[in-house]
Amino acid sequence: MSLIESIGRLQKDDPTPLYLQLQKGLRNAIENRLVKAEAAIPTERDLAEEFDVSRITVRKAVDGLVSDGLLSRRRGAGTFVVAPRVEKSFSRLTSFSEDMVSRGRRPHSVWVSKTEGAVTPEEALSLGLSPGTSVHRFHRIRYADDLPMALEYSTIPGYCLTSPDAVGASLYEALEAAGHLPVRALQRLRAVNFTAEQAELLHVARGDAGLFIERRGFLVDGRAAEYTQSYYRGDAYDLVAELSSR
Repeated sequence: MSLIESIGRLQKDDPTPLYLQLQKGLRNAIENRLVKAEAAIPTERDLAEEFDVSRITVRKAVDGLVSDGLLSRRRGAGTFVVAPRVEKSFSRLTSFSEDMVSRGRRPHSVWVSKTEGAVTPEEALSLGLSPGTSVHRFHRIRYADDLPMALEYSTIPGYCLTSPDAVGASLYEALEAAGHLPVRALQRLRAVNFTAEQAELLHVARGDAGLFIERRGFLVDGRAAEYTQSYYRGDAYDLVAELSSR
């Protein structure tokens, strides 16, 4: 469906300036997801021809949406719809899927690998496990709707799950079903720049800014249940922490 079919023709006998009419129509198309996040909109020339207005009118309409953060210009590539940012609260222990559903997004994952093996020295130190202990490893790309949001690498002690295949769509649902859902966690975060491999998987440019979050989850009895390293897109995530003076 073309934009003019989604928005309708501009009313030239309306006292509202044409650029504001076009801007409102584009805004509604973006907010109602008629144009997908990360999708390119037509060029100024194409929009001017489609809506029978000048390129100056189109530029003014687009400039307003760029200022409002709904569109972004990428040099040499075009103008793209900005993905809605997601707020991640540090005050509650929640899964990626829970975070996305609570914000009206559709979470899903593409599995890169599910494996089983002996704990590495780094994993043993983070999880408090003895050398040779069996662990399950999960590597996946996390999506919100059709937008890749994060790369996730999780290590789970063997005593928490019977096998890697016990995990379906949600790791936390599998841990809860096994009676080993973490009840508290320690999280550490820092800024990173994506490598070429990470950038390709997340559909961003090499060197773009991202957020690295390391999480260690613990059971009621104090044993470790999860060691997860996640790389989040910096252009799509806001981290929020509620602070108190007491």
